[in-house]
Amino acid sequence: MRARWLGLFALLCLVSLLVGARQVAWSQLLSLSGDAWLTLTASRLPRLAALVLTGVGLSVCGVIVQHIVRNKFVEPGTTGGLDAAKLGILVSLSVAPATGTLGRMLFALVFCFGASLIFVALIRRIRFKSTVLVPVIGLMYGGVLSAIAEFYAYRHNILQSMQGWLLGDFSKVVQGNYEIIYLILPIVALSYLYAQRFTVLGMGESMATSLGLNYGATAALGLMLVAITVSATVITVGAIPFVGLVIPNLVALRYGENLSRTLPIVALGGASLLLACDILGRLVIYPFEVPIGLTAGGVGGVLFLALIIWRNK
Repeated sequence: MRARWLGLFALLCLVSLLVGARQVAWSQLLSLSGDAWLTLTASRLPRLAALVLTGVGLSVCGVIVQHIVRNKFVEPGTTGGLDAAKLGILVSLSVAPATGTLGRMLFALVFCFGASLIFVALIRRIRFKSTVLVPVIGLMYGGVLSAIAEFYAYRHNILQSMQGWLLGDFSKVVQGNYEIIYLILPIVALSYLYAQRFTVLGMGESMATSLGLNYGATAALGLMLVAITVSATVITVGAIPFVGLVIPNLVALRYGENLSRTLPIVALGGASLLLACDILGRLVIYPFEVPIGLTAGGVGGVLFLALIIWRNK
């Protein structure tokens, strides 16, 4: 089964390299020179790397948040994390406009981490009779943060700049302006290293504490890993919904909840879903391109609706 997933992933990577407004011939690539080789190395390969890393990062983030909150219907997009990161970027544009990409990412990281802590504290204080109410509260919380971000952007005349982070788009990924997304690699490595602890975290505070786990420190570490991944993703390609929500649920239905065993499958599934959505966006109105925020939202929304129907059968 894993070999089949790896084969599908490899096929999607190959198709992603070949699909585009500019046709690339194998004979031109083999010469290792010319416009085709430049297109491959300066645009297609960076885009492929960004797609894979973003898919891996968002899916891993989703499963970490779900174990911390103990709810299968949450991800950074339904807990206010994406909206907080967007607000952090907007604040950096007005407070420290000369900080550059790294500085804006640090602002996004701080805002995302702080908003995630507030959301977890809010959920822990309120006892919900239905698990569906948790993402509802998260969406309301994210809506408040988004409204604050829009008001802040309007107040400082940077509303147009904000639009770039509302919808994910990989069309501008080229060599030299995407490398910050490689921060996801150590984040995924740390997530796998702490996979067993995150699995125990999902059993609840009392059970985790009885098993000798420092619940607060482990939850804070997980939220920090999520904040770094979300901020690096938003600053590079924008906000992309549903990847961290759909993939962990699909993997859990088939392979269970043990992250030390399922985390590689979650990462591979997230990358494959994002690659498929990106290829769809490049082909549906070829040679023009639909932003991946739209295709991922559409495909992910359908899959999420199917999951809800399946669980309620």
